[in-house]
Amino acid sequence: MFENMNEQQARDAILESVKEYCDLYHKKPDYMEGDRIPYASRVYDSHEMVNLVDSALEFWLTAGRYAEQFETEFANYLKVKYCSLVNSGSSANLLAFMALTSPLLKERQIKRGDEVITVAAGFPTTVTPVIQYGAVPVFVDVTIPEYNIDVTMLEKAVSEKTKAVMIAHTLGNPFNLKAVKDFCKKYNLWLVEDNCDALGSTYEIDGKVKMTGTVGDIGTSSFYPPHHMTMGEGGAVYTDNPLLHKIIRSFRDWGRDCVCPSGKDNLCGHRFDRQYGELPLGYDHKYVYSHFGYNLKATDMQAAVGCAQLKKFPSFVERRIHNFNRLYEKLQVVSDKLILPKAAEHAVPSWFGFIVTCKEGVDRNKVVPYIEGKGVQTRMLFAGNLTKHPCFDQMRENHSGYRIAGDLTVTDTIMEKSFWVGVYPGMTDEMLDYMAKTMIEAVEE
Repeated sequence: MFENMNEQQARDAILESVKEYCDLYHKKPDYMEGDRIPYASRVYDSHEMVNLVDSALEFWLTAGRYAEQFETEFANYLKVKYCSLVNSGSSANLLAFMALTSPLLKERQIKRGDEVITVAAGFPTTVTPVIQYGAVPVFVDVTIPEYNIDVTMLEKAVSEKTKAVMIAHTLGNPFNLKAVKDFCKKYNLWLVEDNCDALGSTYEIDGKVKMTGTVGDIGTSSFYPPHHMTMGEGGAVYTDNPLLHKIIRSFRDWGRDCVCPSGKDNLCGHRFDRQYGELPLGYDHKYVYSHFGYNLKATDMQAAVGCAQLKKFPSFVERRIHNFNRLYEKLQVVSDKLILPKAAEHAVPSWFGFIVTCKEGVDRNKVVPYIEGKGVQTRMLFAGNLTKHPCFDQMRENHSGYRIAGDLTVTDTIMEKSFWVGVYPGMTDEMLDYMAKTMIEAVEE
């Protein structure tokens, strides 16, 4: 087939065939009432698949030209200076926290035993790096119907050991960034925004509309298939702080001191003429380590998919908002039985899901199985109350390793009475209407 073609012509022929294959075999069938409605799903077309195969044909495999392109374009979208692509959102949170443990931060370095304010009503990997490092998470309650941190509890949570606040924007709904940012400024604390479930959300602060993830010192994103955009597995860490960016890159790339990208050597021109630590003068800078790091890079194939997704992303956000608003309107008739979600003030959420809390007399343990039985997928608000899980058993028994400021009464309510359904951009109005109908039936039974 390729005998009379040069390499570029052969590649073009392959990619054209991939496009035809995707258009023919990856087109989703039209929705029929009663079809299973997942809480999330990939939304893609032949552009993603062509990019994926294009990257595979180069066989570079690790981070390369597509990764560099994605980091540049994603940073431009967020209007931040620096972006580092990683292999998952959980790795992004790991890097964001570990960057704050760097000795390069001097007196602001987080050390073992220092405290980080967070919430228990969320996903565990926002908190996991804090615990694994040996710092102490301080859990604060949240509010309903925003499902975000109760900022009135921040002053009760702070201590002389507090070094940072690390919390997520819940299901796309931004937390009170103004109050949290002011609190961090007052006590000279780092602010890490876990933006994994809120990409595309905006918040007006100090007269400026900013993307969530860009108000604090570091933001993180996830590109797992259910999230706002996907590259299969993948994530990103972003910041405007050049020192934090340098540290993030070091931790991501094995902890090395050298900033040369993979496959490139001696960009600084000083690879063999400097002295580091107690190493001999002239030791190869590519093998000098300034941190105890990891290898958390993404592959170029993942990045290739991300580059195609990013072009579609503004339309994804618009559709999520539309889907949320349609569900909200339809479910008003049962607002006496379900607490409906409320957007944060000064925010335009890029909703990840539509969360409700059952009011008195409505049993979630009956409502959710009914909805699931009708083919609509549901989810809890992740851990509900993380401190109740088996991973906390030893810490609970020993009364050590974490602290609760006040109590977690609302968090426990969410654990017992809340659930959510999806609003992903592939949903049609017919799907949304069926979901609403099913939820109404469930609470009126």
